[in-house]
Amino acid sequence: MGRFTYDGGPKVEIEDRALTHLQLVMTAKLRRGEAFPFSWREDASVGGGRTTVWVHPASSLVFKFFGSRAPDLNRHWMQDLAVTAAQPAGLYLTPEPLRGDPTWGNEENPLLV
Repeated sequence: MGRFTYDGGPKVEIEDRALTHLQLVMTAKLRRGEAFPFSWREDASVGGGRTTVWVHPASSLVFKFFGSRAPDLNRHWMQDLAVTAAQPAGLYLTPEPLRGDPTWGNEENPLLV
């Protein structure tokens, strides 16, 4: 289980595989100078609800992974996440498309989302 921390404040635990895909989408958008909201649901143990942060090129983001191996990448998942990030409500974690997808696996250029 990894952890995303925003500007030293809000943080959320996210499974390493999902966090990797979120990181790639976020950093691709930030490299292009694009700002966007990122939302997640809070666990009931911390009161539930949801949190939204405004991510911009000057944001301090920390992606902490607890596993030592980088996961295979799913290009369709990154594209799905990039579509949400471009919407007014912003980026949120969507379910991963099935592994039977023909483009599953490490792609030559996975950051072109």
